[in-house]
Amino acid sequence: MTRLSIFIGAVFVAIVLVASTLFTVQQTQQVLITQFGQPIRVIREPGLHYKVPFIQTVIPFDRRLLDYDMAGEEVILGDQRRLIVDSFTRFRITDPLVFFQTAGAAETGIRGRLGSIVSSALRRVLGNEPLLAVLSADRTRVMTGIRRQVNEEARRFGIEVEDVRIRRADLPEENTQAILARMQSERERVAREARAEGAEVAARVRAGADRERTVILAEAQAQSDVLRGQGEQESIRVFADAFQRDPQFYQFYRTMQAYREAFSDGDTRLVLSPDSEFFRFFRESSPAPR
Repeated sequence: MTRLSIFIGAVFVAIVLVASTLFTVQQTQQVLITQFGQPIRVIREPGLHYKVPFIQTVIPFDRRLLDYDMAGEEVILGDQRRLIVDSFTRFRITDPLVFFQTAGAAETGIRGRLGSIVSSALRRVLGNEPLLAVLSADRTRVMTGIRRQVNEEARRFGIEVEDVRIRRADLPEENTQAILARMQSERERVAREARAEGAEVAARVRAGADRERTVILAEAQAQSDVLRGQGEQESIRVFADAFQRDPQFYQFYRTMQAYREAFSDGDTRLVLSPDSEFFRFFRESSPAPR
């Protein structure tokens, strides 16, 4: 074996030793060092670090905010209503050693357990709340209670829950149809009440208008009767004055009017004596002296 081969072999062994000894911790990572499967130490500072080659193993964990989405599940609320809840959880690994001891070396090991924790907290908290609290501004208080309970149970796995949110909260299909039917009935009831109130107002307005019309007609009739009476009074006064000024002419005028009304149709027959007062002006050849 030549010196060159020995040198190349030594360089190769050195490179392998260095590669197995040194490792880099990224800013988004935290590392757990294990030796023969047993945890030795936790490294959180980013940069270049070392380990015992071939004996110790580097297990990285993400230190960023992680998410876990739950499928929708049915929850019974405090008012015995059923709700389909679709939630998501945001968490981060705070203690890699505890996480490794309880959930394993992979992040997927915690998701199943976290799902059961979130589901239990949702059922406990929502089981004491009415539907209105979940769908109103009081929802923030409800979610705070859920997050607190989830966080208390999740700490034993070396994680910290930052937030738990309900993405969607839907009623089951049969409940939705029942609520829609009830809403339709309520709207129809409101419409009937509005129509009844409108009919009442219309009848009241119509009655007021009829009463005002009757009053106006009565006042107009009364005023008409007064004016007619005054006119007839004036007419009688004028006729009386005229009669007093020339009684014979007035008598002649009234007799002519009687002739005109009696013979106006051209087929009038009168049975009178020749010396009847009705034909007095026919018998007189000239008017009587005044």
